[in-house]
Amino acid sequence: MDNSLKKTVWSLQDNVRTEDQRNAFKPTGKKPRNKTLQYILISILVLFIVSFLLLQFYQETIETCITDNFCINSKEDVLLYTFYVFANICIVILSIVGAYAIGKKLSQYIKI
Repeated sequence: MDNSLKKTVWSLQDNVRTEDQRNAFKPTGKKPRNKTLQYILISILVLFIVSFLLLQFYQETIETCITDNFCINSKEDVLLYTFYVFANICIVILSIVGAYAIGKKLSQYIKI
């Protein structure tokens, strides 16, 4: 009870924490790791796997001609066609991100 009389207004723990508990959230001096590259690589890998699964779920054979004499088939050239689908999805995503960035810049110039 003697400790209750000395407690400060902001303390909710009645000063009963140990020294280890007090030092638990002190800075260690280490800089936090930047995980941006890791997140980008994982998202690219997930997108590639989704592209592969899209081809597996679609039962019919799809043939796409990139040039006049270079055609790829979804059943014979699975990896190449997966990369083709992956590239198309990346183009769509990058177009959306680019349109967002351009719209954000334009909104800075044109304020209503």
